[in-house]
Amino acid sequence: MEIRVFRQEDFEEVITLWERCDLLRPWNDPEMDIERKLQHDADLFLVAEVGGEIVASLMGGYDGHRGSAYYLGVHPEFRGRGIANALLSRLEKKLIARGCPKIHIMVREENDLVIGMYEKLEYEQQDVVMLGKRLIEDQEY
Repeated sequence: MEIRVFRQEDFEEVITLWERCDLLRPWNDPEMDIERKLQHDADLFLVAEVGGEIVASLMGGYDGHRGSAYYLGVHPEFRGRGIANALLSRLEKKLIARGCPKIHIMVREENDLVIGMYEKLEYEQQDVVMLGKRLIEDQEY
């Protein structure tokens, strides 16, 4: 397995991966999300390849106060092999190198399997309420 930074030619393969991993939501345009990410800290957008095929992705961010992780997805046929752990570890190292003291990850509360995976990696549920407000409408839903 090779972990590397996302490249422009990975675009369609990553979106297909996100579809397989059920990461897409009608209110988020994946193409627009990738384009936006490529304008900000593109080196925190990671993919994992096995045999030349992208089998996992992780989109990280850092705003100078907290790090974040989005779009962590591992192809169903490659789960349970430590790929998510390896991607998170690589992102954490990149964030630490930037002086980032803490990382936040948002998971839908009904996703017990993924929450359990993060807890095994020493992530803890936080006593916060996540609030959001859409500033730009990418598409109708």
